[in-house]
Amino acid sequence: MARQLRLSLGRKSLPSLDEFVRGPSNADAAAAVEAWPGWPVGCLAVVGPKGSGKSHLARAWAARTGALILSAETPDVEAAAGRPVLLEDADRGVSTESLFHLINLAGRDGGGLLLTARTRPATWPTALPDLRSRLNALLVVEIEPPDDQVLEGVLRRFFRDRNIRPPEAVYAYLLARMGRSIPDAAEIVRRLDEAGEDGFRPVTRVLAREILEQSRR
Repeated sequence: MARQLRLSLGRKSLPSLDEFVRGPSNADAAAAVEAWPGWPVGCLAVVGPKGSGKSHLARAWAARTGALILSAETPDVEAAAGRPVLLEDADRGVSTESLFHLINLAGRDGGGLLLTARTRPATWPTALPDLRSRLNALLVVEIEPPDDQVLEGVLRRFFRDRNIRPPEAVYAYLLARMGRSIPDAAEIVRRLDEAGEDGFRPVTRVLAREILEQSRR
């Protein structure tokens, strides 16, 4: 069998809402994010487990809107005034004072605040009564672990980014056996690419089986 042609271009596509892979697990979250600037009080929290795609969705929104991406550890609150802002992992490490001010700024002209987290804002600990009331009132949308439609879509994108065109049977084979997260999909594509390059082999079901068996050892 002829070796599949793969060009190592080193290209990493920027997040895009238009290319965000949608399925039952994330359609509501994507629609809610795209509703900006119509969020109540300018804020939206996207909540979901690790590997569900919430970071990709949030950064695609930031790319479209030109949002300022803040660090949860040291958020620059002053820089957030009058512009959309993304704060990821808002339930881990951000100070309550900073979060309180960011939520207040989000409701002003030109503002907006997209938060990502693994838990719902109503469960985040805070000793500030005013912040507690704001967290309880935040608009929240959940993103579920990726379904088969989403996983197949991201597999296709990851293969495309590496200029690999595997047989269609490879997708069904991987979906039935791989881990159920987007990082899992990225990792299996990376390993298939490297194994194919090292052994001068095409990406087929045979190679996919070998890689999956290695990961279980």
